[in-house]
Amino acid sequence: MVHLGRIKTDKDIQDDKLVDPIDIESLGLPGADEFTQSVYGSRFAAVDLPRHEMPEDEMPKEVAYRMIKDDLTLDGTPTLNLASFVTTYMEEEAEKLMVDAFSKNFIDYEEYPVSADIQNRCVSMIARLFNIPSHDENTNAMGTSTIGSSEAIMLATLAMKKRWQNKRKAEGKDASRPNIVMSSAVQVCWEKAARYFDVEEKYVYCTNERYVIDPEEAVNLVDENTIGICSILGVTYTGEYEDTKAINDLLVERNIDCPIHVDAASGGFVAPFVTPDLIWDFRLEKVVSINVSGHKYGLVYPGVGWVVWRDPEFLPKELIFNINYLGADQASFTLNFSRGASQVIGQYYQLIRLGKKGYRSIMLNLTRTSDYLALSLQKMGFILMSQTRGKGLPLVAFRLNPDDGHLFDEFAIAHALRERGWVVPAYTMAPHAGTLKMMRVVVREDFSRSRCDALIADIKLAFEELKKMDQKKLDERKEHMKSHATRTGRNKNTNNYGKDEKHSLQGKHGKTHAVC
Repeated sequence: MVHLGRIKTDKDIQDDKLVDPIDIESLGLPGADEFTQSVYGSRFAAVDLPRHEMPEDEMPKEVAYRMIKDDLTLDGTPTLNLASFVTTYMEEEAEKLMVDAFSKNFIDYEEYPVSADIQNRCVSMIARLFNIPSHDENTNAMGTSTIGSSEAIMLATLAMKKRWQNKRKAEGKDASRPNIVMSSAVQVCWEKAARYFDVEEKYVYCTNERYVIDPEEAVNLVDENTIGICSILGVTYTGEYEDTKAINDLLVERNIDCPIHVDAASGGFVAPFVTPDLIWDFRLEKVVSINVSGHKYGLVYPGVGWVVWRDPEFLPKELIFNINYLGADQASFTLNFSRGASQVIGQYYQLIRLGKKGYRSIMLNLTRTSDYLALSLQKMGFILMSQTRGKGLPLVAFRLNPDDGHLFDEFAIAHALRERGWVVPAYTMAPHAGTLKMMRVVVREDFSRSRCDALIADIKLAFEELKKMDQKKLDERKEHMKSHATRTGRNKNTNNYGKDEKHSLQGKHGKTHAVC
């Protein structure tokens, strides 16, 4: 006998007592082994989807598809998620190529040699985009695709650490206390890399006036145990480009042997086309490695990243593994092994389909839209926290003017926009500037001028509605926000393990939520 979930009567709801479950068979509804032509006429439509244990029996494919699809409608709309840098649009032809490659295990170079060669083509194109020193035109640059910039940064950190250790050991010196210098505004993956690989984090902290690394302070932190300095081309919080050239010049001037890794996750596919005269890449002698995210402004669906090295000497051979059990000798130096080939093929499509001219056109359009949004927000009285006219990423970071004496804050505006479907994150600045609250809109390829106008109209509406509320209504709204934190109300099902522990990420929620 199969039962539906329990159903309450009005009296039972009042008394909080449950009635007996309804017997499906007595009502003539489909039983366990029956399936009607109507998905919503089946028994599966009247029960919740399995959550914790695999069901014993099968489910018709039509039902499984529809039930999961219906569940996913409770997710936000990717095109309205202005918190994320991740690509939400690709051409149909690119999607077809990626679907065709779903079943290919990219790591199997013997079976899929063309896919492997396509990766090498992408690495060489990206390395040359970053002005890698001259190589023979028939020689591949040293680099690899990764799942995203997080894996790329892990590899670069490992390479710097291992190279530093080898040098220290060759000199007969202690190699047990490596450290890395970086801004406190780094993305959380840098803190992961340091902690996972036992590297001390040495921070150049942001201030209320400076949201990027200070070159002189960074170089002053370098000591004999420093494996490298991280410079960010497009800070997550405000989109600003850190001054890699200034760091490089100080290292050269002081004759300090310390490499630079450039985290170009967001800016690597923007700066070369919008500000080609900005010197941040391999044109600087201290820059030994660069990572970039293909799934951000590289215009590929998630997740794909890239890391390239100036020269093979900067990737120690101990990190390269040779295997032959897939049918041929091949080298592997990624953290992951088996993965699909789709994103690599998607990246190659974008590189040859758009070319430099196509990327330049898209990035300039995004910059224009970003500047238009920034000007509109300024007219509303907001204070800009990001750069305009191509001096940073095509995003707009902004905050309320504290002199205006508003009773509400940026988080209230973000929640009001969420009610209209927009995801515009509110967050606090990096440590030592954490009293600053701000919001941020990432301008992506599918964020058209008309969609921008719709957002501006909704921000105005939310702004005006909040200004009309008194403190009591705002407090009630804040309590409502706390009890309705997500659209589905399922936030209680997330993994909260260790959330109350004392650790270096505490208070940096801007890095860990909606700012990727």
